[in-house]
Amino acid sequence: MTIVRLTAYLGLAGAAAAFRAGADEVNYWPAYVVRTDPPAQTQSWSAAGPFLFSLPRPVPDPGHASGFRPFYQELDDSESKKTDILYPLYFHRTYPGAYKWSILNLINGEGLTADAATTEGPIDKHFDVWPFYFSHETGSPDDSYRALFPIYGVMKYRLWNDRISWVVFPLYIDTYKRATHTTFAPWPFVQITHGDANGFGLWPLFGSTKGPGPARNCFFLWPLGWNNTVLPGPNQPEDDPPSKQFGFLPFYERDEGPGTISEDYMWPFFGYIKRTSPDRFSETRYFWPFLVQGQGDIGFVNRWGPFYTHSNVKGLDSKWVMWPLWHRTSWVDADIAQSRSQFFYFLYWSLDQRSVSRPMAQTATKRHIWPFVSIWDNGAGSRQVQALSPFEVFFPENPDVRESWTPLFAFYRYSHSPSGESRSSVLWDAVTWRRNSVGGLAELHVGPLFAIRRGSGGPSGRILGFDFGTKPGKDKLANR
Repeated sequence: MTIVRLTAYLGLAGAAAAFRAGADEVNYWPAYVVRTDPPAQTQSWSAAGPFLFSLPRPVPDPGHASGFRPFYQELDDSESKKTDILYPLYFHRTYPGAYKWSILNLINGEGLTADAATTEGPIDKHFDVWPFYFSHETGSPDDSYRALFPIYGVMKYRLWNDRISWVVFPLYIDTYKRATHTTFAPWPFVQITHGDANGFGLWPLFGSTKGPGPARNCFFLWPLGWNNTVLPGPNQPEDDPPSKQFGFLPFYERDEGPGTISEDYMWPFFGYIKRTSPDRFSETRYFWPFLVQGQGDIGFVNRWGPFYTHSNVKGLDSKWVMWPLWHRTSWVDADIAQSRSQFFYFLYWSLDQRSVSRPMAQTATKRHIWPFVSIWDNGAGSRQVQALSPFEVFFPENPDVRESWTPLFAFYRYSHSPSGESRSSVLWDAVTWRRNSVGGLAELHVGPLFAIRRGSGGPSGRILGFDFGTKPGKDKLANR
């Protein structure tokens, strides 16, 4: 029997049992545990502890998730379909008109799919086997390519270049960017540049290129010495004069641009920055990175490392005490004021969020005490607690890790909903208890051994499958 058929069979069996019972939870742990959410009339079930599962996804992203953790899982919603096999070993994503899949982020494929109403669609497909094979197919020779590294190949609009080609790398490689060709034969020792910029280099002894315009790049005894003239970047005004960069490490380094001068002596220990535009800022460094003092229009930095550091730059307030033991960061994102505290980066991690326009509103919080417990509170009545929790602090923005791996370590879970209902679970639903103070509901399950329920219809219970104290009514604990 395949995994998909097994999960479907157990789900149907659990659903049938719960339907006959009419109860909100049927616990035959570890065979299966079925839970029904009466307000939404949705049903979820699990089997074999945390491994087999099927559960609905709540709004605002409704959908359905099921699988066999951590080996296989699927998530369907209105916009996409996700499939994971031992994530991140393999994942597959299907979006409206597009797809993407990967094996360990080394073998990757992505592209556009045909329109549902037609049999053909636009061609745009990537396929890579890092670092050996790269391909892109669009139906146009302008940006289609196939490349086999290190034998022979051409890549277009990849790796920060418009075009890269090679033959028996590192014997020959040619790059093209902004109307400039740079040829290495062999890479990186002999460098020839022609086009908008022209020059020659014999790495690491000496190299020099001139153009476009007044631009110039020169190095000697790389990485010790350089003398560059750099044109304004894409985010700078076009009429700005070029910047001048000169250095011979570790003795001296100077960078001078429009409104800015930076110098270092005995790099990187002593130096300063003076900026007059587009904003005023000055900074002095002694025995960098330990002693740094800076202040200006965009904020300040006061560092006496490793004992104490306080900086506030463009609204990002950061404090370190006995680096790297304690760190606190505060900032405002739109209407949300956020504050994050860390002890040794991840042993303790805390995030508080509050509304700036509504200061009396409840604060949302997230806490991690690694690897023991994680606590969530959205400030609107929803709270969760999980122990153990070894992954959440490292992957706070990765729902795939949360869905594939986090439940495997959930020896204890607690959840509280805005309706006032709370539920606790020990050993992946081996023992569960649920309360709802609004409806006067209390329910306890110890696997298939013991269950007791108290509701508006009176108390009821079951021991080893035999009912006792059952009263008629919709709240009675039904038998099988």
